[in-house]
Amino acid sequence: MDVRRAAERYRGGDPEAGIDSRHAFSFGPHYDPGNLRFGAVFACNEERLGPGAGFDEHPHSHTEIVTWVVEGELTHRDSQGHETRVRPGDVQRLSSAGGVRHVERNEGDVPLTFVQMWLAPLDPGGDPGYEIVRGIADSTPYAVPEAGAMLHVRRLVPGERTAVPDAAYVYVHVVRGEVRLDGEALGPGDSARITGAKDLEALAAAEAELLMWEMTA
Repeated sequence: MDVRRAAERYRGGDPEAGIDSRHAFSFGPHYDPGNLRFGAVFACNEERLGPGAGFDEHPHSHTEIVTWVVEGELTHRDSQGHETRVRPGDVQRLSSAGGVRHVERNEGDVPLTFVQMWLAPLDPGGDPGYEIVRGIADSTPYAVPEAGAMLHVRRLVPGERTAVPDAAYVYVHVVRGEVRLDGEALGPGDSARITGAKDLEALAAAEAELLMWEMTA
């Protein structure tokens, strides 16, 4: 298990434009050849957008983009004609496939925080796709078969335990709160990269929210 601390993430964004970013993997000008990817995940970005701030239209291709809103409301528009408001508890996925363009903005009057994770598809190309699941339950994993991955959302009360999936690769990101995982204390923004996960549990030391990626390759 390789634990990465929140403070070790690369800082990006544009503070003057109301954008504050934290990158858990090599990203943009923060090139790190030793931190390019884990399993299918090659980006886990925590984005904080002030009211009115956002990312203007930009392209993506050959990437499965999964977004989890922590607080506030995210406005999404893309070149396939989708326009959506993404709220806490929703899972949004944009399959960029052969190419798509989108806009992401905070059109509300309160700060927005979201975690966006990029996964490499097993096969490149194809047609873009879009999906949003409203109010996903802890007991309902969200499958991304294009990347051989499954997202598990866990919301825990103090003292509660949850199983970590048994899998070749598991990526755990702490959204909020604190958990203990195999003897390690993990707080907000911390992550763990686990190879050959088996019979592991996370114990909540405080009210917590976790995102766990179960991956086959």
